[in-house]
Amino acid sequence: MPTPTKGHRLGGSPAHERHILANLATALFQHGRITTTEAKARRLRPVAERLITFAKRGDLHARRHVLTVVTDKGVVHQLFTEIAPEFSERDGGYTRITKIGPRKGDNAAMAVIELVRGEPVAAKPRRRARRAPAETTAAAPARGTAAAAEAEVEATEAAAEADEAPEARQAPVVPEEGEAEDVDDLAARDIAESDEDDAEAGDEDGKPAGDA
Repeated sequence: MPTPTKGHRLGGSPAHERHILANLATALFQHGRITTTEAKARRLRPVAERLITFAKRGDLHARRHVLTVVTDKGVVHQLFTEIAPEFSERDGGYTRITKIGPRKGDNAAMAVIELVRGEPVAAKPRRRARRAPAETTAAAPARGTAAAAEAEVEATEAAAEADEAPEARQAPVVPEEGEAEDVDDLAARDIAESDEDDAEAGDEDGKPAGDA
């Protein structure tokens, strides 16, 4: 006979072990909890949880796969319509094993295996954000310092230019309508007044204003 992969074999042959686990899984799905030996409960847990995972898929292929293990169609229908929807938000851990002490007679370790139904699902812990590499972390402050220094230099140069040529930065004054004519009149009046002053000065000296 082939060597079992985990622990001791239940029964006398691999086929007998498969039938034992199938019968235990059928009873578990039918009643919700069963009392058996601790060794059988531990071997039953992965089988039952795998069948529940297939039942959560709900397609025809999954139903036919479950029927190869659980031959009772009524239990399979209960598994797909009642049990699997209750575990739709749970990713695993559909069963619980509780030790209840030794059995009278042969002192075998006994346990109760049951379906975890009607219990809230614990929230998944948040994953911590991955830390950036040391080189990236060191380069980030350096880049920020260089950018701040450049900004400070630009601000200083702009302030110096503003102090040196304040008039250049002022917008030219555009005369409004009518102001240009007033400027021309004032210029002509100044020229006439200056000519009159020169003429008076020439009369006082006894020479014409045009002679040097």
